[in-house]
Amino acid sequence: MVQMANVFSMRHFFVLSLALNVSFILRSVFEREQGLNWVGFESEKDQVTQRTRLSVSSSLSSITTLAEAQDSGERIINLDHGDPTMYEKYWQQMGDKTTVVIPGWQYMSYFSDISNICWFLEPEFAKQVVRLHKVVGNAVTDGRHIVVGTGSSQLYLAALFALSPSDASEPISVVSQAPYYSSYPSMTDCLKSGLYKWAGEAQNFSKEGPYIELVTSPNNPDGTARHSVVNRNKGILLHDLAYYWPQYTPISSPADHELMLFTVSKSTGHAGMRIGWAIVKDKEVAKRMTKFVELNTIGVSKDSQIRAAKVLKAVSDPYEHVDDSEVGETFFDFSYHSMAERWKLLREAVEHSGMFSLPKFPPAFCTFFNQVSEPRPAFAWLKCENDIEDCETFLRGHKILTRGGKHFGVGPMYVRVSMLDRDENFIRFVKRLSTIRV
Repeated sequence: MVQMANVFSMRHFFVLSLALNVSFILRSVFEREQGLNWVGFESEKDQVTQRTRLSVSSSLSSITTLAEAQDSGERIINLDHGDPTMYEKYWQQMGDKTTVVIPGWQYMSYFSDISNICWFLEPEFAKQVVRLHKVVGNAVTDGRHIVVGTGSSQLYLAALFALSPSDASEPISVVSQAPYYSSYPSMTDCLKSGLYKWAGEAQNFSKEGPYIELVTSPNNPDGTARHSVVNRNKGILLHDLAYYWPQYTPISSPADHELMLFTVSKSTGHAGMRIGWAIVKDKEVAKRMTKFVELNTIGVSKDSQIRAAKVLKAVSDPYEHVDDSEVGETFFDFSYHSMAERWKLLREAVEHSGMFSLPKFPPAFCTFFNQVSEPRPAFAWLKCENDIEDCETFLRGHKILTRGGKHFGVGPMYVRVSMLDRDENFIRFVKRLSTIRV
């Protein structure tokens, strides 16, 4: 009888824990619908009272019962891509606040503002980009040029084009510290450009002469804060700050670099808009980046820019209109608590399984939330333990699709797991992960 009790306890401990977590979330949702659980706090930075939630405002609330997350182990769980569908729940709640109606005659011209270096940049989109960065405090925009692109992927190539010497005898080397974003090597070399070429791991780079170093911070895939590592003369830095937003990491200070890349896909979750922007200090670099986009796609969709501007405005508005009684749950409150809850559930699953490990992140003070918090990256950098050499293949055997470490310039014992999928898929994932044994 004692043995049966122990088996029952080990088998059902995690399910009980998960049930308690979900029931707490559901209770929070009920209280939120009754208009409870509001508290104000005063920011030391701008002395503006912001409304935030006491409850865990998690997108997991879309799961009404634990039974809906039951998993037979037969369904394939695809967490290979960073498709940010987690945010759908929030934007559904926003209703028509981000709806855009564009008459058939509007935005027909190629041109947006011919007085701007980036002549296809919509003024309203530029205005909302600058406004959002000032609200969050994550990037310097004063005295900078903004270049819009079809996602940050196009801007990455535009930046390589702009930063590469046009009269060099050989392509400039492009490097990044491993683990680096898996698409960097293929994107850099896909056109076999005579201007630049992928040269691999930055820490192993020893070639003399100019080079471009990619600094992704927080890093994709492992979520760590990054700085340049080569630090030699003739080096050019390109900062990818797609995840430098308060739901993923504490904002320490406004980023102030020569060239910084951002995207709506990870800031607000609107990957389908295909809109990114670069904040560029050097005028000539901005001109060359604009020229690349002109040659590549003759500009960027105005419809997407107008829609993106509307979304960014909806994100910023509550922080500048704090006395508005109609202000609901703010975007960054929602996303912050959603990410925190997901990381909590994932760490519980990893601990229960005993087959995996996750990196630990030191807490830091966030100037946006005015509190100390831990990073909550958009991806989990999961390591298989117990002598499992190929973690991607191992998890595929359990019908969990991830992206293996070899794609990021490291060993196959690591995988990258998206933390941004829909609620049902994420709950199914942590439940299945918790049951994996040798």
